[in-house]
Amino acid sequence: MKLGIGLYRHQLDDRNLRFARQCGATHLVVHLVDYFRKADATNPSDTQPTGGIWGWGQAGDPEDPAWSLDGLLDLRSRIEANGLKFHAVENLDPAVWHDVLLAGPKRDEQLERVQQIIRNLGSAGVEILGYNFSLAGVYGRSKGPYARGNAESVGLEGTMDHTPVPQGMIWNMIHDPARLGDGPIPPCSHDELWDRVRYFLEAVLPVAEQAGVRLAAHPDDPPLPEVRGTPRLVYRPEMYQRLADISQSRSNQFEYCVGTLAEMQGKIEIYDATATYAAAGRIGYVHLRNVHGKVPEYRETFIDEGDVDIPRIISTLAENGFQGVVIPDHTPLMDCEAPWHAGMAFAMGYIKATMRMPAT
Repeated sequence: MKLGIGLYRHQLDDRNLRFARQCGATHLVVHLVDYFRKADATNPSDTQPTGGIWGWGQAGDPEDPAWSLDGLLDLRSRIEANGLKFHAVENLDPAVWHDVLLAGPKRDEQLERVQQIIRNLGSAGVEILGYNFSLAGVYGRSKGPYARGNAESVGLEGTMDHTPVPQGMIWNMIHDPARLGDGPIPPCSHDELWDRVRYFLEAVLPVAEQAGVRLAAHPDDPPLPEVRGTPRLVYRPEMYQRLADISQSRSNQFEYCVGTLAEMQGKIEIYDATATYAAAGRIGYVHLRNVHGKVPEYRETFIDEGDVDIPRIISTLAENGFQGVVIPDHTPLMDCEAPWHAGMAFAMGYIKATMRMPAT
């Protein structure tokens, strides 16, 4: 297995790339969809949320040059100059594929754009595109002193605001401000959402295979059957199998988020699920974090204090043939001058040490 780290777009400077390498990372997962803006240019960890779990964000430009081959090659060059490999891009911008998610009038046009992005990734030597086929996205979580020593983290309090997703928005990001007053997005059943993801995969998997790119699906977070009046796809561990059954293509893989899976209610527990999906070769890369509890009430913790036996996860992955990249997902913030960096460094060190432990 290889140790990686995930960085958002606003963090892709030499300082953070050096930090990643100093923590022992060899591979990088990049978020080109930036949910945050930098609040203090002198401290990249000091951010103010404009989207994601705390508020609303603005979708980007569907023709953003960062997604072009030249843009990806430039980013790869900067990443490699800092001793890292550009391994994956996590999430498509809603501006690029909102009608794919909504089965809207521009769906086929937007699928052509996604196909070109996949070709660009392949040409740039990027192995994986992570995606989250969700209408409401990550929503409803709270933040508080949930981790050891009252470190700030996130969780679910048992109830949430289920205000419907408005027209002009997908996930937590506005792609068409002019439509925000037009009421909620059209209703959708679980079966209709599964039809949409099937349509998406049937259109893009052949292109991904040809480009040498794997598509990796993130499970729903929080893993509830419905959020904001919209259905969810993978909110129990066994539901990943339904996604796998759509296509046996090697490019049809999972962005395997251990924390989200551990939060789920389901028929199989996290260690059996990990063994099953690793042995089947379905895991593209791994998000690793720890949690206390399950939906509808859970708290994210430091990686060594939650309900999940992290060494057992690592050994289960290894025993079942997974030799890909593991990254910390998110982590509690530590009380110091660089809260995110300190929390991430702790998680990276713990994972790196665990990877070196002999199998038991």
